[in-house]
Amino acid sequence: MKCNITFRSKENFQQLNYRIVVLFLFFFFVITPQILAQDSIPIAKDLTEEKELEFQRFFFKALSEKSIGNHQSAIHFLENCNQILPDDPSVFFEISKNYLQLNQYVQAKEYIDRAIEKEPMNIWYLKHLVSVFDKQRSYPDAIEVQKKVVDLNGKEKEGLADLYIKNRDYKIAFELINEIEEEGRLAPKLKYFKTFYQKRTAPVQKKKAATDVTSLIKRFESNRSFESLSELLNKLTEVKDRLKYIDKGLQLFPIQAILYLEKGKILYNQKQYKNAIEVLENGIDFVLDDAMIKNFYEILFKANDAIGNKEKSDKYKIQYNKIK
Repeated sequence: MKCNITFRSKENFQQLNYRIVVLFLFFFFVITPQILAQDSIPIAKDLTEEKELEFQRFFFKALSEKSIGNHQSAIHFLENCNQILPDDPSVFFEISKNYLQLNQYVQAKEYIDRAIEKEPMNIWYLKHLVSVFDKQRSYPDAIEVQKKVVDLNGKEKEGLADLYIKNRDYKIAFELINEIEEEGRLAPKLKYFKTFYQKRTAPVQKKKAATDVTSLIKRFESNRSFESLSELLNKLTEVKDRLKYIDKGLQLFPIQAILYLEKGKILYNQKQYKNAIEVLENGIDFVLDDAMIKNFYEILFKANDAIGNKEKSDKYKIQYNKIK
C-alpha cells in the first residue's frame, strides 16, 4: 500500500511537469509572437508564488481570449489580474485594447489614460491612444498625441501626415509628406494625396468626347486605368453593370473614395442600409474633397437612421451640417 501511494505521487508529479512543459511551449510558439511587438507581460512583484501563478494564468487566458475575438471574456480575466496586482499599466493597456475592439471608446480611453499616467513615454501606449481618438474621428486630439509618438520615433511621421489629411489640414500634410519623401519612404495613400493636392490648382484640361459603352469597356479592360473606368461609369446606366465595374475598380484602386461613394449610393437606394454603411465607412478616410465628404455624411446619417442607430445617425448628421 505504501509503495502504491508513492508510485501515484511520482506519476502525478510527472503529469504536472508534462503540463507545465506543454503550457510553456504553447506560450512560446503561439502566444509570444502575437504579443512580442507591443504587448508586455507584467512582472508580478511582491506576490506569493501561488498568487503570481494565478496572475500569469489569468493574463495568458486573457491574451488567448482576445486572439479569438472574445473581448468581453478577455476583459473579465484582466480584471482578475487587476485584483491580484492593482494598477499595473500593462493590464490597463490590455483592457483598453479589448474595449476598443468592442467600440466602447469611453472605457478604452479611460484605461489607456491610466496606463499612460504610469508610463507617459511608452510609445505603444501613446500609439494606442491615437487609435482610440482615430476611431472616434477626434483627429485634433489624435494629432497632438501622434506628435509625441513622432518625438519618440521619427519614422512615425506617416501616421501624423495621415491624421492631418483626415483632419483636412491639407497644406500641413503636403509639407510633411515632402519631408517624409526626402527621407526615402512614402506610403501609397500619401503618394495619392500628393498627386491629388498638386492637381487641385492645375488647369482643367478638356476631355475627349465619350465614345460608346462597348468601346469604353474594351478600353478599360485593356489599360485598367482609373480615367477609363471613370468614363465607363459615366456611361453605364444599368445598376448591375455599374456595381460590376465599381467592384473591379475597388480591387484596382482601393483608395479612390468616389468608388466607395458610388457603391454606397446604390446599396442605400436598394435599402441595403447595413451594407451601404460598411462600404462608406471603409472609404471615408480616403476622401479629400469637402463636397464628397458631405455626400458620405448624408448617406451615412440617413442609412443609420433607417436601421434605428440614432447615436451614429446624429453623429454623422452633425458632421454633415458642419460643411457648407
